[in-house]
This record gives sequence, C-alpha cells and structure tokens, in this order.
Amino acid sequence: MLKKVLIANRGEIAIRIIRACKELGIETVAIYSEGDISSLHTKFADESVCVGPTPPDLSYLSIPHIISACEVTGVEAVHPGYGFLSENPRFAEICEENGFKFIGPSPYSVRLAGDKLNARNEMKKVGIPVIPGSDGPINSIEEAIKIAENIGYPVIIKAALGGGGRGMRIANNKEELENSLPIAKGEAKTAFGDDKVYLEKYFISPRHIEVQILADDYNNIIWLGERECSIQRRHQKLIEEAPSPGITQKQREEIGNYAVMAAKSISYRSAGTVEFLFDANNKFYFMEINSRIQVEHPVTEMVTGIDIVKEQLKIAAGEEIKIKQSEIKIKGHAMECRINAEDYKNGFLPSPGKVNGLYLPGGPGIRVDTHLYSGYYVPPNYDSLIAKLIVHGETRSECIARMERALVEFLIEGIHTTIPFHQEIIKDERFRRGELHTHFLNPK
Repeated sequence: MLKKVLIANRGEIAIRIIRACKELGIETVAIYSEGDISSLHTKFADESVCVGPTPPDLSYLSIPHIISACEVTGVEAVHPGYGFLSENPRFAEICEENGFKFIGPSPYSVRLAGDKLNARNEMKKVGIPVIPGSDGPINSIEEAIKIAENIGYPVIIKAALGGGGRGMRIANNKEELENSLPIAKGEAKTAFGDDKVYLEKYFISPRHIEVQILADDYNNIIWLGERECSIQRRHQKLIEEAPSPGITQKQREEIGNYAVMAAKSISYRSAGTVEFLFDANNKFYFMEINSRIQVEHPVTEMVTGIDIVKEQLKIAAGEEIKIKQSEIKIKGHAMECRINAEDYKNGFLPSPGKVNGLYLPGGPGIRVDTHLYSGYYVPPNYDSLIAKLIVHGETRSECIARMERALVEFLIEGIHTTIPFHQEIIKDERFRRGELHTHFLNPK
C-alpha cells in the first residue's frame, strides 16, 4: 500500500480523499492557495503546503508548484480529485516522469478520453453505439451544413477537448449553424487551447445515464451499476440518483457491458465513468468517458457499499481488484443534491461570504460531504459547490422522503445556497414519478 499521498485539490473532495487515505493508513499532504489557508482540508491532512496565490492558475493549476510540493514532502503519489488538473494528460505524465504515481488512468488513457472526438471514434471501432454526427473535426461551414442536413436538425457543436458543459453550441437550422460554428471554435480555442470542434445530432429531451467502472493493471474491469444524471442546468448536473428509475434491467446490463468494452478499448485503469444518452425512443448512445473520480460517486457507494476512492488508492498501489462482478449487488436507492453557494432566485449568482451558522442533517441513511464550518469564508475564486447531501433509502419513495427531510434540516446561514431550489425540484410531481430528462428544468 502507498505510504504518503499528496491531494492536488481542495474543498470537499480533498477531505473525501484524506478520509479514505487515513482509513488505509496512508499519510496525507494537502495543498492550498493563499486564499484557502483556513480551509478545512488543510486541517484534516497530516501536512499542508501553500502552492501559490489565490487565483487557480497560480496555485491549484500550477504544475511546477505542485511537483515542488511533492518533492519537499516526500510523497509517493498524487491524487488529483476532480476538476483542476484531474484530466490533464500532461500533468499525469509529469507526475510519472518525476517519480510520483498518478492516482488515475495512464496519460495515454487520459489523453484519449479527454479528446471527445477520438474517444467517440474509438467506441465506433469496437461496436458501441455513438450519437450520429461527424467522424472528424469540422473544417468548414459547408462540411457542417452537409452533415447537419444528413442527420437532421437540431445539431450540437462540441469542442473536441471540451468538458463540464463548456464549448457547446446548439443550432436548430442552417442559419444558426452558420452563426454558431465560428463562435464555438473561438470558445473552444479560448477555453481549451484548441479550436477543434465536431458535430452531433442534438436530442431534445434525452436521459443522461452514466456507468461507474473500476479497472486495474491485471485486465480486471467491473461496473458498479448506473446513475441517473438528467437533472441539469446548463449541462451541469444538480441531482443524481442510483439506480436510474427510467431504464430496464436488460438496458442496465447492456450499457454496463458496453462500459467495460469502452474501458478495455483505451486500456483504462483506476475509477472512471462512461456516460450515455437515452433518446425519446429509449435507444442509447455513448457520449464520453470521464477519466477521474466524479462529484456524484457517493451515490454509487451508498447502493453498493464499495468505497470507490479506496479502490482507486489500492489500484494505484498495484493491487488487483478483489471484487467480482457477480458480487456487486444494488441495495435500495440513493440520491445526491449538489449544494452550491448561489442565489438561485437571482439568476444563480455566486454567493461568496462568511458562513455565520451551520447545521448538518443527520439520522438514518444521511451523508454530507462538505468542507464548510461555522465561521468559514466561502471564497469567490473557485467552483460554487460547497456540499453534497446524499441519502439512501430502501425504495425511491423512501429516498425522496428522506431527502425532503434532510433538506429542511440543512441550515447554512450567512450566504445564499441552492437548498430551496432543490426543495422545489424534489416536490415536483414529474420528479417523483421519475419522468426525468436533461431539459426537465428548461422544457423545450
């Protein structure tokens, strides 16, 4: 087992990783920016190192500073968490080149999964259904129009290196496509340093279903069920649950097997997620591979009893996965609400500031992953996610009732949060019936 790990992240995910390390007897090193000196993850770790000023580019995204922190603290490995450098293949390479194990897939797999167009084409090669669209990057408006007319409008322009909902433009007709293509290419260049974009058919109200996988260095790959991630705003997930209330057992097994095929096709190792879209006819298509731990991993942990972060650490240490596919059982139902520091009644404006009071919900089946404490100042420089409320019940109905109760109990004073917004969604009769799709919040 690894002896000492640096967590190249902050907030709740850094604390989550520190906890898993402690239970495995692994020493931990937290990094922090000058603006995060009072963050809880710096207190939970065995050591903490400042890696630069508050702006992410000068701290959490500074590879030289992070590698220096690894060297001075004598760690063996680096866990990137999610966001920041977690899907940066060059960071994975530099860690390995400097003798530090990257707790995640190989740089090759990270690079291939990160290029959405290449990943899409790789899936086609092994027979996994992909969304109708272009086979390569779009180089001209004439080419885009020809493909769009062939697959039918609406279409979506996507940045090949995109992620997190960025670098996307929807076109409902030829005129919109002509106007959107140069804008999309410009956005891709600004956000990802590469203006390569491709075209796909845009489904009006699909379901977003993802499959959690684990893979080791011994060709063992297992899948841990699926998660329903259709409740979104601007392509950002807000509520996730497992299992999905909208697919059959046959479909579940089919996409699970496809997820394993996808992982094999890119020599995947570590924890990861294969994402699919289900159209109105319940036909599914591969969308992308996320080569990292995901925000919503606790949902799967609650229904399987498997600690995914611990499995990541064991795999990185060279251990073989001891869990057999036949041993994985889905028990009950789990749901997660992402709590953001945002004023949802005022256009979801960020709401940084001091937390004057805090009460976390409890009771059976309740889990809260957070870095908040009373007196903590939520900085304006980072993602607005401040907590994840995860609940488990024997049935989906019990899970919803438990989530309702927990949201009422969850008190955060001094800043605006999205807790009232989640309460509205949970009460919606469509949600209770499981009638979910990605435009649930913005019907088209």
